[in-house]
Amino acid sequence: MRAAPTILHLDMDAFFAAAEQASKPSLRGKPVVVGGLGPRGVVSTASYEARRFGIRSAMPMAQARRLCPNAAYLVPRFQLYRTISEQVMELLGRLSPLVEPLSLDEAFVDLEAGGVAFGSAAAREAGERLRRDIRAVTGLSGSVGLAGSKMLAKIASEQAKPDGLVLMEPGTERALLAPMSVRILPGVGPATGEHLRRAGMTTVADLFEAGEDELVRLLGKSHGASLHRMASGYDDRPVVAERDAKSVSVEDTFDVDLHDRLRITGEVGRLADRCVQRLRASGHSGRTIVLKVRRYDFSTLTRSETLRGPTDDPAVVREAAARLLESVDTTGGVRLLGVGVTGLTDYTQEDLFAQAAGEQGAQEPESEDPARAAEAEAGAPAEAVEAPAQRRWLAGHDVRHVEYGPGWVQGSGVGRVTVRFETPTARVPGRVRTFKVDDPGLEPSEPLPLVERAGAETAAQAEEETGARTAGQTGGEAAVEGGPGMGGEAAAEVRSGAVGQAATGGDPEAGGEAAA
Repeated sequence: MRAAPTILHLDMDAFFAAAEQASKPSLRGKPVVVGGLGPRGVVSTASYEARRFGIRSAMPMAQARRLCPNAAYLVPRFQLYRTISEQVMELLGRLSPLVEPLSLDEAFVDLEAGGVAFGSAAAREAGERLRRDIRAVTGLSGSVGLAGSKMLAKIASEQAKPDGLVLMEPGTERALLAPMSVRILPGVGPATGEHLRRAGMTTVADLFEAGEDELVRLLGKSHGASLHRMASGYDDRPVVAERDAKSVSVEDTFDVDLHDRLRITGEVGRLADRCVQRLRASGHSGRTIVLKVRRYDFSTLTRSETLRGPTDDPAVVREAAARLLESVDTTGGVRLLGVGVTGLTDYTQEDLFAQAAGEQGAQEPESEDPARAAEAEAGAPAEAVEAPAQRRWLAGHDVRHVEYGPGWVQGSGVGRVTVRFETPTARVPGRVRTFKVDDPGLEPSEPLPLVERAGAETAAQAEEETGARTAGQTGGEAAVEGGPGMGGEAAAEVRSGAVGQAATGGDPEAGGEAAA
């Protein structure tokens, strides 16, 4: 435990939802929910406006829709979130060489190791400066907790939410913790919390007064002793700059239970390929392949196989996952599949027995859709395999139109996609238009920066000043001319509103359009 509050914990406020609001002027100040939009999707993040309706992380999306049907329901854009996270982590790195990331939006910082602060006043100044820098660079807000230990710094940042800073002076920990719920302590989840409640312990003060012996009797030696130390405000864990990854995994929950064994096998192979992509991106290889199967009755089975050496070969991982699947009964149906790799190392030992299979697989065209692969093998023309009508437009994702410029998908369905054309730096909400899903002028796009670079004029500002929609060309060529053309454009916009309402009826992605 430190004698000064020089451990900082940063937690970005409603990170995914806040990033979506910052990039979409029409959603600012409105309830936004980010997560899986399918029947079995769950909430990843809810904006503070949505939380007022009782929506929270990990809640089933169907329940969230019942609580707030008019919220904007969006699919995550991890590319944007990672970019913002890198900007935030760079700012943290300027404070200290000891930065311990916990997730994309959360990290511990040792201010003392960076020579930034050795006392309360300097620590508070560093925290306030960090919050200002994050706002300036990303346009988002983060909450900061400062304390003499990691546990207390994290608790302080929770108290600071949203967009605040709380500093816990050393020596005041026990008094501050005493009235708080036992659930505030690390390691106390719903099950442990209920067990303690039945024993008459609901606050941190109750745990401290019960004593270590009683907690050991209730929870076991290790957990009980650790919980008593935390209830006393004691936590001597250091900030660790690099945390070794223990595993890499991917999993999918299906809207409808899978019964076809061939389809299940194909999904396992697809997940294995995605897992290897993540494995290689992290610079690791792994020795143990893990298969996770959640069946129709929510029973979850896990199977694993340890190879003779670590690998990052997709053919090896696919084969191992397929072997593991052979030992699982999927007769009743499967609702979730997952493939993971553990026993990670930073080197690869090739499996000579699987090498030939891997070379053979490399000669075959890879496809995520077995039906498309079959068409390609049968000699189907490329146009049939890559039909534009097959494109999926996910709610919230970025698009660009050759005439109207950048925008984002509000909803899609019945062969139509509705797009709102606006940019993060626009001062007013953009205009809405509806297109056919195979419109050749509409393409997926990269996320735009949330904050305008100094001295640069954004496309949105140019549109506001000139009142014209550009075609992404230079020289200020107007995409829409005056006179009768303007009348036709206005009429088209009115018609697009009616089409958009019809197109999104009953579609799971229509929530974003309804909210906007």
